[in-house]
Amino acid sequence: MTTPTRTREPLFERPGVRPVTPRDYLRDMNLSSLSNAIVALIFSASGPVAVILTVGQGGGLTASQLASWLFGIFVVAGIITVVATVIYRRPLAFAWTIPGTVLLGPVLASGRYTWAEVVGTFYATGILILILSLTGMVRKVMDLIPMPIVMAMVAGVFLKFGTDLVQSVRTDAVLAGGMVLVFLLLTRITRLGKYLPPVIGALLVGAAIIAATGKFDQQSIQLDSFFARPEFTVPQWSLPAMIELVIPMTITVLVVQNGQGTAILRKGEFEPPVNTAAMLSGLGTLAAATVGAHPSCLTGATNAILISSGRKERQYTAAITLGFFMLAFGILAPTFTQLMLAAPQTYLLALGGMAMLPSLLSAFTTSFRGKYVWGALLTFVVTVSGVSFFGISSAFWGLVVGYLCSRIMEPADYHHHHHKVDAE
Repeated sequence: MTTPTRTREPLFERPGVRPVTPRDYLRDMNLSSLSNAIVALIFSASGPVAVILTVGQGGGLTASQLASWLFGIFVVAGIITVVATVIYRRPLAFAWTIPGTVLLGPVLASGRYTWAEVVGTFYATGILILILSLTGMVRKVMDLIPMPIVMAMVAGVFLKFGTDLVQSVRTDAVLAGGMVLVFLLLTRITRLGKYLPPVIGALLVGAAIIAATGKFDQQSIQLDSFFARPEFTVPQWSLPAMIELVIPMTITVLVVQNGQGTAILRKGEFEPPVNTAAMLSGLGTLAAATVGAHPSCLTGATNAILISSGRKERQYTAAITLGFFMLAFGILAPTFTQLMLAAPQTYLLALGGMAMLPSLLSAFTTSFRGKYVWGALLTFVVTVSGVSFFGISSAFWGLVVGYLCSRIMEPADYHHHHHKVDAE
């Protein structure tokens, strides 16, 4: 009797579908995809960009270095997003690691390392991510963690978007309150929401209120150039900087950010190519590092916005559209950034919060309606706490604590899970 041989899974996942053609894209493009892509761009170009500008200015970077940084993250993310989505014919939006940005803040502010030494760690991080993707270990590790625990981590990360929405209404009831009212009406009256998606309606009403009340800060706009001028930074290699930054940044990319993106897409019934996403993150990180930009990743929040509405088989068009928008934003980074930051902060917070509400609801329902509830609860609590150790964010520690405690407290839930993983 012969023993059946187990078919080895390919290192990089096969698409299983034909690539998207220009005719496919034009045929499937619709208002829902366009609005989701616009909101996703606004989300990416507001709060996350503000964090980068704050970190860079605190580290003494020049205006040209900051512009180059923004150019790198947006252009690289746009290219990878379009290429991956076209090949796999499903939404695969890439961006940059926001926890990694936060991680850089105290390092740059301390002055312990030069900018060239920090850029050297970007290269090293990209190489390490590539090596890990080539071993195939990324997919195996991510498949071991149950979905409710991963989604509890996502819920903990996304919760701030919901609380920021509430705070924005408290801060500016006219602007944020008017946006929320329109959002609720368009959500309730589905016939109207079909033609004018709730988030895009809130965006337009908010812009009208800003114009009517004169809350756009034109004096804050000071442009030296409309177009970004990328700067090549020659890396320097510092062992202490490598020890302090490379491992934490790799974890934020592969476990925290790519983990969020994978969980969000699986919840939307899309199977993301985990190993391929890791490889593209590594290549994107190396490409971005050439112009002084930090690591790339498969994004969670942005993908959640892209798949928040519209027909599933057409949602890939939102990702491709976002990729084109990102390329344009990268080229015009100084112009768009200052325009966005000249709008009231409550506008950006309210818009981001409303865009994330459906995904937040989905994350909660997935986490707490079945098995692994103790693991999900502890993951959520640790993630929301905001604690960090060794420069690694609470989202990672939430996964670690939740998974370990779940194995101790809910051993019966893992019997079926292991059979599923072994079968794969």
